[in-house]
Amino acid sequence: MARKSSSAIWVTANERFKSRSEDWMTMGVVAAVVAHFALFALFPTLNAEDIDFTGDEIETIELPPEVRIPPPPEQIARPATPRVAAAALDEDITIARTDFESNPIENLPPPPAGARPSDVPSYIPRDVEPRLKNGSLIQRLLQQRYPSMLREAGISGSVVLYVFVDEQGRPAKSQVQTSSGYAQFDQAAASIADDMDFSPAMNRDKPVGVWILQRIDFNTR
Repeated sequence: MARKSSSAIWVTANERFKSRSEDWMTMGVVAAVVAHFALFALFPTLNAEDIDFTGDEIETIELPPEVRIPPPPEQIARPATPRVAAAALDEDITIARTDFESNPIENLPPPPAGARPSDVPSYIPRDVEPRLKNGSLIQRLLQQRYPSMLREAGISGSVVLYVFVDEQGRPAKSQVQTSSGYAQFDQAAASIADDMDFSPAMNRDKPVGVWILQRIDFNTR
C-alpha cells in the first residue's frame, strides 16, 4: 500500500480545523442572538445616565512686573544730644575795653605807603580813645543775635574785630582779627559792631578816625 505524502496530511488537518471553527462560530452567533432577545424581554426600557461634563472656566491673568526690593539703607549714626544752657550774659565780659592797655599799639601794623587810614587796620595817632556809648543796646543785641544752634549746643566763643571808628564815632568798617572758629559767631559779631555808637577819638582837640581792636564775647553762662 502506498504511503500518503506529508503535504496531504497537513491539508487534511487544516480542513478539519476550519470545519470545527465554523461550527463554533455558528453556535456563538446563535447564543449571542438568544442572549440579546432575553435581555430586551426582561428589560424593555433602558435609561441612560445624565453625565454633566461641565468644569470651571480657565481665566488668564497678567502677571505684575517684577519688583526689585532695594537693599536696606545704611544705619545712620544718632546725632549727639545738644547741651542746653542758659543765655545769661555778663556785662563785664561781653564788651572789651578799647584803651591802649587792652589793645597795645604794637598789635597794629603801620599803614602802607599811599593808603588811606580807613583802607587797612593801622595805628593812627590820637590823644583820646573812642568810648562805646550804647553798651546796653549792644547787650541786648548779643542776646538776640546769639546763633541759636550754637546756644542750644552750649557753645561759647570770642571774636576780636578790627573796627574803624570815623570822625563822627560811627563804625565805618570792620574785619575779623581773631576768629572764634565758628563762622556764625564771626558774622554775628560783625553785625553787632555795625550797631555800635562811639564817642569819636580826638587828636589835638580834633576828631579823628582811628582803628581799634574790639573783642565780642558770646557766652552761655
